[in-house]
Amino acid sequence: MPATDDDGNAKKSELPSTLQKSDDKAQRTYAKALDSAEEQYDDEARAHRVAYAALKHTHEKVGDHWEEKDDYGPSDERAKSGGPNPSGESKEGVDANASKKHLEDVAKKLDVTGRSRMNKDELVDAIEKENRRQTDRNR
Repeated sequence: MPATDDDGNAKKSELPSTLQKSDDKAQRTYAKALDSAEEQYDDEARAHRVAYAALKHTHEKVGDHWEEKDDYGPSDERAKSGGPNPSGESKEGVDANASKKHLEDVAKKLDVTGRSRMNKDELVDAIEKENRRQTDRNR
């Protein structure tokens, strides 16, 4: 079933809960990538992976929703490697390639405790954990 309507807008009923709470651009990015991937591949799971990969190039997960990134590009090692069998670890939408300052700002927005003493990798892990916590709480 197509994730976009005739006008190219995302059908909210076809979107994951985190995207339903996100801006229109995030919704359209995911939905259009999903529709395109479903046409190209015969594998629904792969189509969803492709759609999330497209979304993670333009948006990052902050809490229980997606926000547009300042600088577009791959968000983690897995996104950099790409392809049907990517290597590297996914950071579940956290922009692990962002500056430490940006990650500190996101951690502050999410009220992550101890953020001022964390290095960049610890910030990424703490944001990832808080994102999961908020998503689970708000479902």
